[in-house]
Amino acid sequence: MSSTSQKHRNFVSEPMGEKLVTELAGIGPVLGGRLSEAGFDKAYVVLGQFLVLKKDDELFLEWLKETCSANSKQAGDCYTCLKTWCDSFL
Repeated sequence: MSSTSQKHRNFVSEPMGEKLVTELAGIGPVLGGRLSEAGFDKAYVVLGQFLVLKKDDELFLEWLKETCSANSKQAGDCYTCLKTWCDSFL
């Protein structure tokens, strides 16, 4: 298994609550701003899109790239973060 960032570990260690979108692994201030402008200001709103896309990695990565111009690594980190969180809490 590949190593995860501290940001990833922090995110998946507790319930989501009202976390900002920038608390997701792979999402920094620039991508977070773009997501917020598109209506995805909270991590749980991105989670909703993740679930609507049935946790499908290809669909989610494509959506994230189109929505906020994330690169493959950023999109992959965000996907892995949400997938790990879902495995723990859903």
